[in-house]
Amino acid sequence: MLAIQFSDIQTAAGRIAPWAHRTPVLTSKTLDRETGKRIYLKCENFQVGGAFKFRGACNFVFSLTPEELSRGVLAYSSGNHAQAVALAAARAGTKATVVMPSDAPRAKMAATAGAGATIVSYDRLKEDREEICRDLAEKTGSSVIPPYDHVLTIAGQGTAALELMAEVPGLDAMVACTGGGGLLGGCCVAAKGINPAIRMFGAEPELADDVWQSLRKGERVSIPPSLTIADGLRTPSPGKLTFPILQQHVEQIALISEDEIRAAVRFCLERLKIVVEPSGAVGVAAALFGKLPADVTTVGIVISGGNVDLDQLAEICR
Repeated sequence: MLAIQFSDIQTAAGRIAPWAHRTPVLTSKTLDRETGKRIYLKCENFQVGGAFKFRGACNFVFSLTPEELSRGVLAYSSGNHAQAVALAAARAGTKATVVMPSDAPRAKMAATAGAGATIVSYDRLKEDREEICRDLAEKTGSSVIPPYDHVLTIAGQGTAALELMAEVPGLDAMVACTGGGGLLGGCCVAAKGINPAIRMFGAEPELADDVWQSLRKGERVSIPPSLTIADGLRTPSPGKLTFPILQQHVEQIALISEDEIRAAVRFCLERLKIVVEPSGAVGVAAALFGKLPADVTTVGIVISGGNVDLDQLAEICR
């Protein structure tokens, strides 16, 4: 049995409803013309904290007992999950400590600190963030909120697909980016729970292809730290809980080059007038660069977030 069921996502939707935005679904005639498909964009760049991660963090935080909340929460993240946990903790009236790599985007670090979280920095090339987080949890008694590999996190992320399917019930397929697999895994369970025939696709950078390699090999593969511009997708391997979901439901993973990621970010800004971070643009890139099957004609794409440093955005658009 998979880690989560459709009912878990329905429960999560009710739990986070007072706190999370029901994000808009956008369409673009230009995007449809360029791809030869009818594309619906679920814009999680307009979510609280600027990314889908708030859904999972909120579901986790508001599942904790008052006693657990009094001891605070811990998380490890390159940015979006960090912000999400900080924001959810603030709404629940508890304190958050977040372990972040020293090279995390400045905008994400600033937003996390601005939400009231304490940041503990580490060198992601030399140190283990999960080990650091476990040590802090032992010392403080705080609850650790994993960025993707927990039933509450996955179920929360899947609510994005639940909303998209409710608004656009006639989708042939859905695409989501994948790092650890929380968003894609949750979307799989949500979408398949509504329409078992829908086809599910993932998208990830060529430089961070751990999910692609893992699905090809039939077991979880770990890769070295990646330097992809899509910092939110630099996970070394898919999660223990998410990987079986992806194995069961994902048809294929589209691998996206760095140039294609940049082009998709530019397209979203120039043609759609929305700011999308590199990690959030890989699904759009999969459609733009013909990496989805020709017989898929009506596609929902989850734009995972819009948190990008202005300097980086300027470089991409140069």
